[in-house]
Amino acid sequence: MSLRLWLRDRRLPAAIVLVGLAAGASQLLLWWLGPAPRTRDFVGPPRSGYTLSDARVTEFGVDGKPSVYLQAPRVDRREGDESLYLDSPTFQIPAEQAGVPPWRGQSRYGWVNKPGTVLKLQGPVELHRDAFTNAQGVVWPDAGVQTSEVTAWPRENRMETAQPAQLTQGDSRMNGVGMRANLSDNHLELLHDVHGILFPHSRNAPARPARAGGTAAAAGPGQEG
Repeated sequence: MSLRLWLRDRRLPAAIVLVGLAAGASQLLLWWLGPAPRTRDFVGPPRSGYTLSDARVTEFGVDGKPSVYLQAPRVDRREGDESLYLDSPTFQIPAEQAGVPPWRGQSRYGWVNKPGTVLKLQGPVELHRDAFTNAQGVVWPDAGVQTSEVTAWPRENRMETAQPAQLTQGDSRMNGVGMRANLSDNHLELLHDVHGILFPHSRNAPARPARAGGTAAAAGPGQEG
C-alpha cells in the first residue's frame, strides 16, 4: 500500500498528530525565545489599617526637635494613604524661644498626612498661650485664638484658615475673616473685615495663671494679635 493511500485512510488521526506536534513545537519555541518570568515584587500580606485608643503622637521637625504633640481618645489610620484621623484631638506646639510657653489647642476632629507635614483641624478650633514674663522682665498677658477649619504645617510653625477668627491678648480683642499665623516670627494676621478693641501694652491685663481647661498653642513675645 502506498503512503498516500495510507494517509488518506487515516486522515483524521494524522491531522490530530500533526496539530499536537505543531502546538508542542510552538510552546517550546515560546519558552526558548520568550522573556524570563517576572518576579513578584510584593511579599507577604498588605499592611492593614488600625485604630488606637488614648493615643499620643509626636511629630518631629527637620532639626530633630518635636514640632507638635497630639493626643486623642481615638486615632484611625486609613489603609489607602496611611493618613491619620483624630477624634477630639488636643495638641501642643512648642515655642522656639526659651522661657516662652507653648501654644495649646483643641478641635473637634483632626487629620495628619503620612509624612506628618500637614495637620488639618476640623470644626471649632481653640488655641491658648499662657501669660509669661520675658528675659527683659516684660509681662506678656495670655493670648488666644478662636476659629475653625485650620490647616497647619507643624514643621514650619505655620497655620491658616479662611473662616472667621477672633484674636485676644489680655483685654484686647480683634475679629476678622481669614487668618494667617507664623509662630516662628510671632506674627498673626487677620485678612478681611477686621475690627476690634486694642489697648496699649501697659493697659493689657496683668499676667495670671492659665484658665482651668484652657488650651494653647505657641509663639513667643512679638507682635500683638
